[in-house]
Amino acid sequence: MLTLTESATTAVKAIIDGTPDVAGGGLRIGQGSDDNPGFAVSVVARPEPGDSTVESDGAKVFLEPAASAVLDDKTLDAQMTDGSVTFALVPQVA
Repeated sequence: MLTLTESATTAVKAIIDGTPDVAGGGLRIGQGSDDNPGFAVSVVARPEPGDSTVESDGAKVFLEPAASAVLDDKTLDAQMTDGSVTFALVPQVA
């Protein structure tokens, strides 16, 4: 299952705290489109049916089923700089 670093946990909570209309929600990671392959990230109030939920110290990440399978052995990391966040996926450390 996807894990979150302390930095990613902090970033997700900051994003959700800064988006009042999704209080209690999280980030949703899904597969991108044909025009934009990779992953699509959105801020949502709740998961979609079939999504799995990863929670770390109150930070919630919802994974679309296809994304969940691909990210099963990954860790989500984040770097926050001047009000912007950059996420990265890294292999989990055993």
